[in-house]
Amino acid sequence: MLAIVNYGVGNLASIFNMLKKIGVESIIADKPEQIANADKIILPGIGAFDHCMQQFNQSGLRPLVEEKVFDKKTPVLGVCVGCQMLMESSEEGNEPGLGWLKGKVVRFKKEQLPQGYKVPHMAWTDVQPVNNAIIYQNIADPRFYFVHSFHILADDRSDVTGSSEYGYEFTASVGRDHIQGVQFHPEKSHKFGMQLYSNYSKLF
Repeated sequence: MLAIVNYGVGNLASIFNMLKKIGVESIIADKPEQIANADKIILPGIGAFDHCMQQFNQSGLRPLVEEKVFDKKTPVLGVCVGCQMLMESSEEGNEPGLGWLKGKVVRFKKEQLPQGYKVPHMAWTDVQPVNNAIIYQNIADPRFYFVHSFHILADDRSDVTGSSEYGYEFTASVGRDHIQGVQFHPEKSHKFGMQLYSNYSKLF
């Protein structure tokens, strides 16, 4: 069973519906026993970094999720702000991130963007898989839908699994072993998102 963590933030129903469409059994989980019984976890997130971190911390679910991730090595996939939360900090706010991966989240540098480029970046954008990332397996010419004003700067380039360009190159996804994250929205990315969620459910 795949648990979509419900800590009061995120595109929960859209993720659940896409997983159902591709035949992956999942549950929107807000009870400890639902997470305890999960063999995979999705950590969603939408909006401001601080709000997501505060909600997750206050939900009471963080200790159990961390026990699953670190003690039981349960695969976890962070989505959008859920991906940013995997890092140590964000320029968007003051709350510490989870720190499961080393690095920080930074705002798009407007001075480096060509004229006419706006922030937030809201568009379908090509993703280039990096380091033979298996999360992109069987996805030809991967393209995903992004909505974000901030992006990840990973301390270790080996943690970068995908890159994209919006005026300049930025990190589209990160991962180390069973901890994975995507900046884009697979649940809004049609066939590309379906295959990525299928990969996550089968390959991790």
